[in-house]
Amino acid sequence: MLYQLFAIIAPVFVCSAFGILWARLKLPFDNESVTSMVTLIGTPCLVFGTLVGLELSIDSLLRIGAGSALVVAATVAVIVPVLFLWRKSQRAFLPALMFPNVGNIGLPLCLFAFGQEGLALGISYFAVQAVTMFTVGNGIASGRFGIASLTRNPIIYSVAAALVCIFGGIQVPKWIVDTADLMGGMCIPLLLMTLGVSLAKLRLSNLLDSFGVAVLRLVVGFGVGLLAAWLLETSPMETGVLILMSSMPVAIFPYLFAVRYNREPETIAGCVIVSTVLGFLTMPGLLYLVLELSGKAG
Repeated sequence: MLYQLFAIIAPVFVCSAFGILWARLKLPFDNESVTSMVTLIGTPCLVFGTLVGLELSIDSLLRIGAGSALVVAATVAVIVPVLFLWRKSQRAFLPALMFPNVGNIGLPLCLFAFGQEGLALGISYFAVQAVTMFTVGNGIASGRFGIASLTRNPIIYSVAAALVCIFGGIQVPKWIVDTADLMGGMCIPLLLMTLGVSLAKLRLSNLLDSFGVAVLRLVVGFGVGLLAAWLLETSPMETGVLILMSSMPVAIFPYLFAVRYNREPETIAGCVIVSTVLGFLTMPGLLYLVLELSGKAG
């Protein structure tokens, strides 16, 4: 079991560490270009290729998508009063607490822990989170809500195209699936490298607040993940994916929102760093639990 946990966690650590080392050596890394490449090409191809390439029940994908939406709603219900009593800015801290790092860390863990089926379920969770983050999350941080950003988000189109193929029983030509898999193959390594580079460039600030937010993100995420799995009566693997994805640390994008709209960016940067460190420290225990719940422990 210890080796099984090590085999899941090690690739995430190693790829992230390469990103940190790359930044420390001051080697060229255009974060904006890499992020655009992953967002506009890699992730949509990964989404489409994975979803159409597997014989997964559509009910299972929809259940995980519903679970992702339920997790966001339950998190808001818990966090808003906590931030009010803590006298913290909702616009600065709510997006950081709402959205876990399901892209850089969650998707690789789903792949290494549960294989391609787990990755497909993780993508369903990730797609809902991505849509919500760039609409509701960005709206909270900016104070202006709109759906115009959805039309510029290629993940929406890749999910829609995959669902059309799945629901319509359309057999996607193998060369298209192979091309999507090839292009999507760059996504997970680059996500982890980007995480490492980003962490190396962030600066820790307001340690006490950062620690409080980090603990809150992990504890509330785990709790609402369990709640969603219970309410939706998910299968063992779905339960594992739901809890794993919901328990991830603070994502990078809420920090970018904080920088863009001047919502205490230094403190949010500290929240990202501390929650990521805590997330890595608690990861063995979390993985052990989800593997037991999913029946994948060996």
